[in-house]
Amino acid sequence: MNVVVLTPIRLLGDGLAACFSRRPEITVFAVVNNLESVRDALKIAGADLVLIDVTQGIDLYDVRSIAAEHPEVSFVALGLTEQRQEVIRCGQAGFAGYVARDASADALCNALSDVVQGRLACPAEISCGLLRALFRMDQPSNDSGPDRPLTRREGDVLQLIGQGLSNKEIARELALSVPTIKHHVHNILEKLNLARRAQAMRRIRDAPWIVAPSGTSSRRANDRLDR
Repeated sequence: MNVVVLTPIRLLGDGLAACFSRRPEITVFAVVNNLESVRDALKIAGADLVLIDVTQGIDLYDVRSIAAEHPEVSFVALGLTEQRQEVIRCGQAGFAGYVARDASADALCNALSDVVQGRLACPAEISCGLLRALFRMDQPSNDSGPDRPLTRREGDVLQLIGQGLSNKEIARELALSVPTIKHHVHNILEKLNLARRAQAMRRIRDAPWIVAPSGTSSRRANDRLDR
């Protein structure tokens, strides 16, 4: 099993490499500290699995993008908080498995082996949540993205809504007026077919990729409307 490890913490990366070196079935191809390096590593050699440290925060949209480009590679979230919604978010981002924060080194190695063999071990309540998420995915939904793409500025505003910022705080962050922010929030709710700000907050947290560019030309046209 050829593994690429991603963690911004060098000490953790070195420790994982040392741990895996004692496992003849695991070969560490690379230890990197950012997603762009993961892309580079996957271009060079045939990795079977990418282990990503999610304890420091990670861009789930970028993970989803890389996973889509490399369907033959399994992605595993390391250090995940074992809660139903967190597991679902990782699944939506392309992770095939996860290792909980309190897992031992043996549990980590076993989890990697399970994922490569197409197995996932998780608590019963997590399994139930995954099944419910699959059911909801089959229903009409806007989770894959708005019918009308968000402009770049609306995407910026939605990201900050997801962080829990108020209109005044967003205006200060983006150097815009509060009325302008209110206008963007109104447009965001309309495009996402949502009634309340709290729903937008949950949407961006559950599906962060909805603010990704849907096309350069259409995005540039929309951006002109923001100015």
